[in-house]
Amino acid sequence: MTTQPSCDLHLRSYDRIHWGDRHEYAQLVLPLHGEVLLDIEERCGRLDPLHGALVAPGAWHAQSSQAANGSLIVDVDGAAFHSGPWQQLLERPFVTLGPAARKLVEFMGLMAGENAPPRAMVQGWVPLLLDTLGLDAPRATSRLAALLARIEAAPGQAWSTESMARAANLSVSRLHARFREELDSTPHAWLLTCRLDRARELLAGSARSVADIALACGFADQAGLTRAMRRALDTTPAAYRRASCENGTKPQ
Repeated sequence: MTTQPSCDLHLRSYDRIHWGDRHEYAQLVLPLHGEVLLDIEERCGRLDPLHGALVAPGAWHAQSSQAANGSLIVDVDGAAFHSGPWQQLLERPFVTLGPAARKLVEFMGLMAGENAPPRAMVQGWVPLLLDTLGLDAPRATSRLAALLARIEAAPGQAWSTESMARAANLSVSRLHARFREELDSTPHAWLLTCRLDRARELLAGSARSVADIALACGFADQAGLTRAMRRALDTTPAAYRRASCENGTKPQ
């Protein structure tokens, strides 16, 4: 593990006004509930409990939200990213949080919600989180790269662990091992995140019915999509679409 960087942690929520800022330290934005719109040097992303961001030192950025929200904001000494394994995190500011990273964020969110966590705890937690984020992205030489691309292109197909293993030319046991090694996830958990990402895109950017979107994204029915969004994002398809419309996203 890399030397512990200097860091501070805050709980914060945002309103509809875009608050622009720029500072010398890096900043992790990790939603605990709700959704936050983040603009980093004119690169925009939607953050939620499945997706976070790392703002590079000196980068202009602005956050806003149309609904109730709460995020962990972690200020990290910019020197921690000058070299070493964390430097690569600055190349992809918007990150999908794998199961391990989400557990770490949930834990610190609970601690921060009760009392300010001891500084020593935050100092130990941040390097572990950064190390975990560095492992979440598929490696360039990944045996899973082709499989992940196929699933992302068609998440609504009837993917099963067995069909995923066949597509990757792996046994089911090796498939699970690869997902653990490269993504710190299970095939089913990764597939669910992929399907939820596609459902959110369709809810925000199309006028298709929720039932149609659910089927297109691989859920058995509208109720299945609703349950999955409640568990993962603490929202429903209808509420998510409503918030997207209020944010200015117009269905096609």
